[in-house]
Parts: sequence; C-alpha cells; structure tokens
Amino acid sequence: MTLTRSAPGAAGTRGRAGAGRAVAVLVLVALAALIPLLGPSAALHGTGEAEAPGAGGIALLRTVLFAALCVPVGEVFVNRLARSVPGASPGVPPSWSPWAAVAGFLAALGLASVVATGNLVPGGLSDIDVGGLYASRDGKLALLEVNAFLVAGLCAVSRRPATQVLPLAAVVVAEALRAHPTTEHTPLTGSGLTLVHLSCSALWVGGLLHALRVLRLWRDPAGAALLGLYARVAVVLLAAITTTGVCSSLRRMPPETILEQLTATAYGRALLAKVLLVAAVAALALWARRRLRRAADPLTACAPARAEVVALGLVVAVSGLLTALPVPIRW
Repeated sequence: MTLTRSAPGAAGTRGRAGAGRAVAVLVLVALAALIPLLGPSAALHGTGEAEAPGAGGIALLRTVLFAALCVPVGEVFVNRLARSVPGASPGVPPSWSPWAAVAGFLAALGLASVVATGNLVPGGLSDIDVGGLYASRDGKLALLEVNAFLVAGLCAVSRRPATQVLPLAAVVVAEALRAHPTTEHTPLTGSGLTLVHLSCSALWVGGLLHALRVLRLWRDPAGAALLGLYARVAVVLLAAITTTGVCSSLRRMPPETILEQLTATAYGRALLAKVLLVAAVAALALWARRRLRRAADPLTACAPARAEVVALGLVVAVSGLLTALPVPIRW
C-alpha cells in the first residue's frame, strides 16, 4: 500500500485561501448592504421627492428577500442541469436553501410588520396589528410570503427538496402582485412583466452562484459541460430580463420623459445604476462564454463568472433599493 503525503504547508495554504475567501465574501456582503441602507437618501438628494419612513431598512429587507429567493431557485435549476451532463460527478455541494429560507422568512416577517403598521416602521410590538393584515391586499400578500418561505424551508430539509419550487413560485407571484397595486393602469400587465422578470432573474443569479459551487467540486470536463449548459440558458434569461425590464420602465416612464427622469428622479437614478450594472454583467458573461468556447482550458471561464456573480449581487441590492423609492408613474 502506498500512502500519499501532502506537500508541507499545503494544508496551511488552503486554510489561508479559504479564510481569505470568507473575509472577501463578508466584505462584499457588507458593501452590498450599504446600497439599500444609504441608497434612498443619496438617490433622493436634490429631486424634491420625499423619502418614505424607514426606506433604507425596507430596501435592505427587500434585498435579503430577493437574495433568499435566488439561492434555492438556482440550486434546483442547476441540480437539474447537472443530472443531464454525461459522466458527471455524483457529488454536489451542501445546500444553502434551508439558510436562505430562514433569511427570507425573517425578511418577509419584517416587511409584514411594516405593512401591519400602515406602512410605517413599528416602534414596538404594540404598534403591529397582525389581524389587520387580513383586511388589506398588501397584508394578505405579505402573509403569503411569510408562509411561503416557511414552507420552502420545510421542503428544503425534506427528502424531496425540489418541492420548494412551489412555495417559491408563490413568493414570486406575491411580489409581482405587490409591485402593481389595483389603482395602477393595467396592473395585470405590470404584474405579468414583473413575474417573468423576477423569475428569470432568480434563475440567472442563483443558477450561476450554484454552478460555480458545483464546479469547485467537479473540476473535470463535466464541469465545463455544466457551465456550457448554464451559459446557453443564460442567454435566453438575459433576453427575457432585458425585454421585460425595458417594457416595465416604459410603462412607468414614457419615452418622451425617460431621459429627464433618469437623472431628475430617485427611481430613474437607481434604474440607471441598475442598467449600467446589468451591462457590466452582460460583458462579463460574454467574456466567460468566449473563454468557455475558445480557451485551451474551458474552466478558465470561472474567473469572469465569479466577477459576474459579484456584479449580480450588486444588481440584487439595487433592485431592493428600487422597491423603496417613489415610483414616477405618469399616465
């Protein structure tokens, strides 16, 4: 029998690299949290628009909710792709879905408490009217999201974690309806656009994150095949996200006013930041796709893909910020 001895210092090097990645992730998460927390004041500066009470906290909660939606959706999506890769390794990384469900549940609970106090930040438990949630459309949607994340968490730790798709779909539907109240012109059209936009975004962001986690385990030609499968789907997702995003923006900012509103309104400024970030993400995705096709080692595409994940995280944070800003609806 022959024993393989690790090179001296190899374990220590891997440990330092792992600690460095953990610190980098924590720093990036902290920086991303500053966008929804400080974004409302910065975006509203000089526009003459009023900031809603607790806008920064609401934007942060909405960002956490969006991220908690992306993680499990991406895991289910990529695990399904992985099963179709010939000669794929059987192992997959530990699921983050249960933790995402906990984060989503807490964020949805926080948002529901805001709705229960008349869209004001509660000063204490006595200010929260839980029963009042059943009396309004927004309250019922908030409760639906809380319960959906609870059920998703239970599904994630069950023997059939893929069943969490159903409660997660309920969250997407609730978000699409919440974003377009009945007082809006053609609210069902807006909800339909948001439904497609949010679904495709969750698949794109969460799918890429989980695909890179899987590749760290596989490290073989099957890994390149998996990334190639994801890249082909991502092209369709990007097209759908772009189309629905443009249509939604034109509904809220008519073409003749959009250039002015992109700089004169808080919503327009945040939207412009999101567009620039998505453009950067698309450039990184194109770079990764070129490496995947032409490089001698296709897995070198992981480098721009990791940068793409970081940029997508910023997109999620700006999306959370957008939900807390006054919408410039002009009919």
